[in-house]
Amino acid sequence: MAHVDLNVALLGCGTVGSEVVRLLQQQSDDFAERCGARLNLIGIAVRDTAAPRAARVPRELLTEDAHALVRRADIVIELIGGLEPARTLMHEALAAGASVVTGNKALLATHGPELHEATAAADVDLYYEAAVAGAIPVVYALRESLAGDQVTSISGIVNGTTNYILDEMTTKGLTYEEALKAAQELGFAEADPSSDVDGYDAAAKIALMASIAFHSRVSIDDVATTGIRDVTAEQIAAASRDGYVIKLLATARRIAHPEPAITLEVAPTLVAQSHPLAAVAGAFNAVVTESDAAGRLMFYGQGAGGAPTASAVLSDVVAAAAKRVYGGHAPRELPYASLPVAPIEHSRGTFVVELTVTDAPGVLASIAQSFAARQVSIAQVRQDTLPDDASAAEEPRASRARLSIMTHTCTRGDIEAIGAELAENPHVLNVASLTPVEE
Repeated sequence: MAHVDLNVALLGCGTVGSEVVRLLQQQSDDFAERCGARLNLIGIAVRDTAAPRAARVPRELLTEDAHALVRRADIVIELIGGLEPARTLMHEALAAGASVVTGNKALLATHGPELHEATAAADVDLYYEAAVAGAIPVVYALRESLAGDQVTSISGIVNGTTNYILDEMTTKGLTYEEALKAAQELGFAEADPSSDVDGYDAAAKIALMASIAFHSRVSIDDVATTGIRDVTAEQIAAASRDGYVIKLLATARRIAHPEPAITLEVAPTLVAQSHPLAAVAGAFNAVVTESDAAGRLMFYGQGAGGAPTASAVLSDVVAAAAKRVYGGHAPRELPYASLPVAPIEHSRGTFVVELTVTDAPGVLASIAQSFAARQVSIAQVRQDTLPDDASAAEEPRASRARLSIMTHTCTRGDIEAIGAELAENPHVLNVASLTPVEE
């Protein structure tokens, strides 16, 4: 079979980029058969051509002039990351008529609408499977496999670093600081882990998935985000005793009241051990979707790493090449639903409120009154006696207890109002956490 030639430009050559180069070299014949085109890598744009590179990277293809490179390409692979110069280069590539493949979730979650508009104006394609969950084909599933259905919710573990840290705390009893240090030593966490542990990486990914699933424009700024820095070994142990594990979940849900809208959140969540997400260990990722017709679907696999992410990149490259050879386009952005993002206070679910209280008669009754005033029903209460507070100056020292109160379904707004009221209760020494529950 005769193949046309397509010029491919690679922007960035880190861990993922090096794997893309390797696979383009090793599987060039297979790719040609799959897409009907010979994929010719014409250049690799890097910040410093003299920097050390993997032996597989052809040094003669390295260039520091990314702007000139994208103007010569039919397909541009953007793996620089960050907002600039990636944003400018992608606009230049699209304007020059190139199809663009990217793994840049931060850029898409921040400037997605303008990039989609530029894609449509240039009549080319934009692919981004690698932007969410590495090798897991969740973008394809949301854009194409579920195009005939109505997605009602997405919930997932989409950051391997935080999942590794929480898993180490759960299985080995480590503190957050100890687990983070272990993750950094193994290369799972950066020296500055803020993007991961503060939830921003997961927020960018759920914003991107929600935009596709709910046909509405969602940005990272729409996501209520809480990281894992404050998760304690005591909370992990208490969750385990009660049949839960703590995971950093990214969730997006369609709600009907007070009007059709979307709620978006990234937060440490109590996940029932019977839930499929509870078994996701180490640095792996998983996404669960719920839709009207298909019901529950789960996607699981390696969410990061050079080879898995390169696999997702090259699946997009093959698709982009096939469209250029045989005609047609990738699915376009369809923001027709224009669902608003509701304040997270409107979201509904089950919550666990953890309190440290004085252990005395009448305390539980006074706390229950705060729940009753908001018409929030209590499902169960667990009380653990704590050692007397040795730091207390007064004698005799008051006995203390830890209360773990699980609610029936209520709004986040109600549970936060209850938490604020309990913080003023003279019997409550500390409101330790207000944690959502995934059953």
